[in-house]
Amino acid sequence: MSMDPRLSRRRGQASNGATGSDSGQQQQSNELELATKMLQIQSKRFYLDVKQNRRGKFIKVAEIGADGRRSQIFLALSTAADFRDHLGTFSEFYSQLGPPNPDTVPEDGKLKSEMMIKDNRRYYLDLKENARGRFLRVSQTITRGGPRSQVAIPAQGMIEFRDNLTDLLDEFGTDDGGFKGDLPDGRHMRVDNKNFYFDVGQNNRGIYMRISEVTTTVKGNFRTAITVPEKSWSRFRDYFRDYCDKMAECNEKSTVATLVPAESTSPQ
Repeated sequence: MSMDPRLSRRRGQASNGATGSDSGQQQQSNELELATKMLQIQSKRFYLDVKQNRRGKFIKVAEIGADGRRSQIFLALSTAADFRDHLGTFSEFYSQLGPPNPDTVPEDGKLKSEMMIKDNRRYYLDLKENARGRFLRVSQTITRGGPRSQVAIPAQGMIEFRDNLTDLLDEFGTDDGGFKGDLPDGRHMRVDNKNFYFDVGQNNRGIYMRISEVTTTVKGNFRTAITVPEKSWSRFRDYFRDYCDKMAECNEKSTVATLVPAESTSPQ
């Protein structure tokens, strides 16, 4: 299905071309809408919006159901490229399926599943079948908690969805910026009833280390965490080294004082 040119917004234009209540939210967050594509797949409308804010560019996928209900997910450009590739794989798998047969559908309805991970977000791709047909459910979750958001793309529209997404990626690229090499693996250490986890990640603001403390009690596990930007790691290291050196000196003095008692004096 071709894109309605009236629904397209191009580079450098403001976000007042957004639909519904979206424009008010964009004005509040100072987001700039760079491009929009609209797809009509069966009874659903999908909007693919390339946006930019102070953290960089990303794609918002919004689904508008026949009853007007709205749901959406957000994709970094590199994640959108991975999603585009998965859409091709899922479409090929779907084309090889025979007619729907209720007797052969798995109990959970899932015909094929994949997962994508980007920074603190996970995306679950599930090709499913139910009484209304086959569709690709795309769910987005955040590791630190929060509600799950999802969209459902009718299976017949996956190719069209992929092609429109490809057009946007061809124009805006797939580079999120930042560090290009492999990040260090996470580490774990246990001290008494506490577990400490050191995980290095990356987002639009740069590289960071998340240090998590998990304490085990009779009531369950309790987790707290701090996030340290990479630009301050060397200062953290210097502070820790200084404290280690000072505590080593204190422990050495305490040991010496214990082994060599104070000199006693006898009465004249």
